[in-house]
Amino acid sequence: MRFASHRDIARALERALRRAGVPVAFSAGFTPHPKLSYVNAAPTGVASEAEYFEITLAEPVAPDEVRVRLDGAMPDGLDVVEVVEAAPGGLADRLQASEWLVELPGVDPDDAAEAVAAFDAADTVEVERLTKKGRRRFDTRAAVLHLRVDGRATRGRDETYAILRMVVRHTTPAVRPDDVVNGLRRVADLAPLSSPVMTRLAQGPLGGAPDAIADPLAADVQADPAGSTVETPRPTPPARSSADE
Repeated sequence: MRFASHRDIARALERALRRAGVPVAFSAGFTPHPKLSYVNAAPTGVASEAEYFEITLAEPVAPDEVRVRLDGAMPDGLDVVEVVEAAPGGLADRLQASEWLVELPGVDPDDAAEAVAAFDAADTVEVERLTKKGRRRFDTRAAVLHLRVDGRATRGRDETYAILRMVVRHTTPAVRPDDVVNGLRRVADLAPLSSPVMTRLAQGPLGGAPDAIADPLAADVQADPAGSTVETPRPTPPARSSADE
């Protein structure tokens, strides 16, 4: 599913809403559209355990009923793990930063640690990326709130590789985890042997610590505690095999 684009995900979500019989409200006009907002989608090629969307319903339905019906209609690899009734305020405003896990094949953890130190010490780390408006140059350093090598996760494997964990503030233009990897290449000539494997672990409002991201749905649950349901277990990601890597 990491190779599905945000448009693919949005189309799958719209089809699942129809199959599940969820009474989604539609916009007015000659070409009505479902009132569905999928904000801050992960880039194509990136896995995610923390995607969020908002829907407007035409009639009241219990949040847990929406979750069960919609999750049953979604394709394999897309799981609806929580649904809450929205409190006032936009969801997009709460998604201030993301936590990422990035696997770097062929990179020694000690070399990665030296590159991270060089990145942290730099005032700016500029990279280039092709955007819809053409090639654009921007700073990645200011958006990175926390960056470290996860040494514990690099043990117990035969091949050489390093794992990074980073918290990146949502900015304009957006700084993606691959931009940070390119920044490490720029400041320390750090280059993985193949494409990094990137996974978003969380996104939401920033907490007190630089690497703390709070639950963006917590405000909605607190606003309507009587309507909240018993939390259901989140699906466990499938174990990676050597063939997957």
